[in-house]
Amino acid sequence: MARSLNQVILMGNLTRDPELRQTPTGQNVTSFSLALNRSYKDASGEWQEATDYVDIVCWATLAERVAQYLTKGRRCLVQGRLQSRSWEQDGQKRSKVEVLANDVTFLDNRIGDVDSIVSTSEDTVTAETKPKSSKKTKKDDIVIEDISDEPINLDDIPF
Repeated sequence: MARSLNQVILMGNLTRDPELRQTPTGQNVTSFSLALNRSYKDASGEWQEATDYVDIVCWATLAERVAQYLTKGRRCLVQGRLQSRSWEQDGQKRSKVEVLANDVTFLDNRIGDVDSIVSTSEDTVTAETKPKSSKKTKKDDIVIEDISDEPINLDDIPF
């Protein structure tokens, strides 16, 4: 039997604060919704704006981090898979398709005076930070970061 591919990557803004809950077994689960903006041309050739709303579910450590750091209006990148579920409510069958996230990247999180991008997955949290600069970098400015204690061998530079 051929295998299928179920992978989703979405970037948008939270429509509400994440809601952190616990299952009866003590497992953390967080749900939130993303607003995804798009543009398209209508039949008359005019540009139109539309927004799609997608529900996201996170479990375990990822659920805790999302609830801790994200708030309504923040941008994030979600990687995960589509999942459908169904239930009965008030005698009516209901169903829903949502994204089960396995990685969430916080795109505009601010920590103090540092711009940062925080990526969190089911078992890891990483952060990339860059201090704010008081002077704007010009296109011709050269920035050299020394990331090791070894001296630079000028013969290794290709130009």
